[in-house]
Amino acid sequence: MRKRVLITNDDGFDSKGLLALKEAIEPLADVVVVAPTIQKSACGHSLTLTRPLHFVELEENFYKLDDGTPSDCVFLSLTKLFKGSKPDLVVSGINIGANLGEDITYSGTAAAAMEAVLQGIPALAFSQVCKGDCSNLNYDLAKEVAYKLVKKVLEEGYPLEERKFLNVNIPPLAPSEYKGSKVTHAGRREYGFDAEVHLNPRGLEYYWIGLPKIEWKPTKNHKHDYSDIEAIRDDFVSITPIHLDMTHYESIRSVEEWL
Repeated sequence: MRKRVLITNDDGFDSKGLLALKEAIEPLADVVVVAPTIQKSACGHSLTLTRPLHFVELEENFYKLDDGTPSDCVFLSLTKLFKGSKPDLVVSGINIGANLGEDITYSGTAAAAMEAVLQGIPALAFSQVCKGDCSNLNYDLAKEVAYKLVKKVLEEGYPLEERKFLNVNIPPLAPSEYKGSKVTHAGRREYGFDAEVHLNPRGLEYYWIGLPKIEWKPTKNHKHDYSDIEAIRDDFVSITPIHLDMTHYESIRSVEEWL
């Protein structure tokens, strides 16, 4: 029986990255696409609880969710499109821009994968790193990597236990230029206060949050030495296993003593 894959993203239903992902995976499975109507970058793992949502069918097995988040797309697809059953895999992306280190906590791309594994469905999240202008990205390498990883999951099984997903970042290189893949831990991003201040035509001040630079600090004394940020720096595809239990177990005793 042919496998079923649900694709979503946080850049919207008309994103070039989403369409590239669909093209890459269609030879492997029956694909259903459900994506937000508008850009939902950095929306995190949010569900829409204060207004109704509507599926809009654009073509067979391709929907936009008006005006849903990536988590909404996964959650509601199980009810409407899969009739309470589950797809064999959820794939989120291909995100326009990196999701490295603590970006995962902001990311709608990663959040869709989080929602999937909460529902007991294996999940992959793909992001295409860019340098400077992200408007003319080439997805050839990302498509190749997505095809290989999805094929491996569908044919050989998912490598993780429940409530864990794979966060995959692709360097901005051609397929002939990258050095392979590295299994990594999430690095430590350095975030600034990049925001522009402007005045609207009526003189009212407003702010526009800018894009963070990929700056980082090495993570020392870690059980695994190679971070996702270092992998991208060194021209590797980064594959990071992410789990949803955010407890810092090493601090439990010190907090108990503090109390």
